[in-house]
Amino acid sequence: MSDTTTDNSRQTGDDQGLGAAGSQLSTAPVEDSPSPDLPSLGVIGWARWFWRQLTSMRVALLLLLLLSLAAIPGSLIPQTGINEAQVADFRERHDVLAPVYDKLGLFNVYSSVWFSAIYILLFVSLIGCIVPRTWQFVGQLRGRPPGAPRRLTRLPAHTTWRTSADPEEVREAALALLRKRRFRAHAVGDAVAAEKGYLRELGNLAFHLALIVMLIAFAWGQLFKSEGNKIVVEGDGFSNTLTQYDDFKSGNLFTNDDLEPFSFDVEEFTGTYERTGPNRGTPRTYETEVTYTEGADGEEKNALIKVNKPLEIGDAKVYLVSHGYAPVVTVRDGKGEIVYQDAVPLLPLDNNVTSNGVVKVLDGYRNPQGKKEQLGFQAFFVPTFGGSASGTMLSQFPALDYPVLALNAYHGDLKADSGIPQSVYQMDKTKMKEFKDADGELLKKLLTPGETMTLPGGAGSITFEKDIKEWAGFQVVQEPGGGWALGGALTAIGGLAASLFVQRRRVWVRAVRGDDGVTVVEMAGLGRSESAKVPEELGDLAGTLYERAPGVPDPEPDGAPEPDGTPPEDPGAPGASGTTTSTDTDSQAVPAEGAEQQ
Repeated sequence: MSDTTTDNSRQTGDDQGLGAAGSQLSTAPVEDSPSPDLPSLGVIGWARWFWRQLTSMRVALLLLLLLSLAAIPGSLIPQTGINEAQVADFRERHDVLAPVYDKLGLFNVYSSVWFSAIYILLFVSLIGCIVPRTWQFVGQLRGRPPGAPRRLTRLPAHTTWRTSADPEEVREAALALLRKRRFRAHAVGDAVAAEKGYLRELGNLAFHLALIVMLIAFAWGQLFKSEGNKIVVEGDGFSNTLTQYDDFKSGNLFTNDDLEPFSFDVEEFTGTYERTGPNRGTPRTYETEVTYTEGADGEEKNALIKVNKPLEIGDAKVYLVSHGYAPVVTVRDGKGEIVYQDAVPLLPLDNNVTSNGVVKVLDGYRNPQGKKEQLGFQAFFVPTFGGSASGTMLSQFPALDYPVLALNAYHGDLKADSGIPQSVYQMDKTKMKEFKDADGELLKKLLTPGETMTLPGGAGSITFEKDIKEWAGFQVVQEPGGGWALGGALTAIGGLAASLFVQRRRVWVRAVRGDDGVTVVEMAGLGRSESAKVPEELGDLAGTLYERAPGVPDPEPDGAPEPDGTPPEDPGAPGASGTTTSTDTDSQAVPAEGAEQQ
């Protein structure tokens, strides 16, 4: 009578024949059972114990959690390497917290000692965990599936039937069937042993190796990265050298020689905006036409840089990150000589590109008495003026519909020669004097394109030219570990999916001749964890093998025919009505976890 069972009860006896069959379904290290009489560990013993704890998977997960928690302050607290201005502002507003944060390294989280310690321990833990498991897995790939246990009926899923085919024919058919189903199979004695699902362990190892790659890529990117910003007016150019940047920061191991050699000229910036509707003023097009060359003598090429579509040159990426206006102004002295003429980039203050800045005339100007002086003008620009009736100098739209430039005038010493770096968008007025109007107030005036503001006392004039240029803000980024980090992330996702959805399992087929001369076929399956997939797969394999080695009826105890003469159901077929669930001791099923412990 056939017997197909799927029993998840635990084994209670010592079945040594099942231990080899259920072993090594995982590359997880096997922990030795504690001995009641433990000797003193000593220095080497404690070192070995510490290493085992550090390289355990639970410690690796704990370190990964700590690393995630340690990164939170880096997102909430201003960082020196990202924005020093915000750090300085935080120090001014928090006299008590700032010294504490300095001692804890919270203004430099990612380069602090405690963050680096967690990072390095996690790195060592992963390597110490992966290396032995990798060698163990390679050994399993080079080996063969173990032979069948003595009692296949003790496995979680098993079936048996009697057939008239010879045992050799059954084993050959089983070997061919299992290999066709992509099992790694071979004959061992009176049985066929097969194994499948190595992708699970491979995915598990790939996941952890990908974590190591991501850690290395992150560290490499932080140490050798660079990031700089530059504002370039239409018609001007940029060369990728350190002195050309408006601001620049880099990793600890980055050198000037690591800068990618290239240069580009900004031909034209194009920006269009929504004119109507709830999204009025929202940009529709932001793009910059540039001509660039790679290296000192490279061929000129044309490119179009858009938002989120950078220009890639070697390891560097040039992003378009901002935009503004640069009114062209002309400054003349009292004799009408031009002492300054250039486009002045102004910084936007809102989404409608209300902008401000300064115009500095450092050289070439002499006052009416013939004495050298410097001129400074505070500039306030709106591309679309709302009119004097609006009462405010705020732009109504980001496009150049009604441009107006407001100027305040000063003269004196801008302290540009003091040796202290100055912002091109701010003016030091400590040694500057105001130009006064007829009422004795600060001289100021609203200018439209083509208009001029005359300075009092024959001091000269400043003209707002009709040519209004636009500027584009670029961010040049070199981060060498980005590609490896992306590859590691994709590999980690794929490895995790394989380890979750692929099950490693083994199948055995034994065919022996019984005492009555009829061949008895036994099939059993074992998986790493309890799953319905193993019994289903075993049933499918048994059904296919049964077609090649059909069953014969079990012998009747008294040899009597059926009472009603009805043809009996084939009792030898797997899954027939004769299928039972075994409850006796010898047929007690053992789940995968119990099998590996025997």
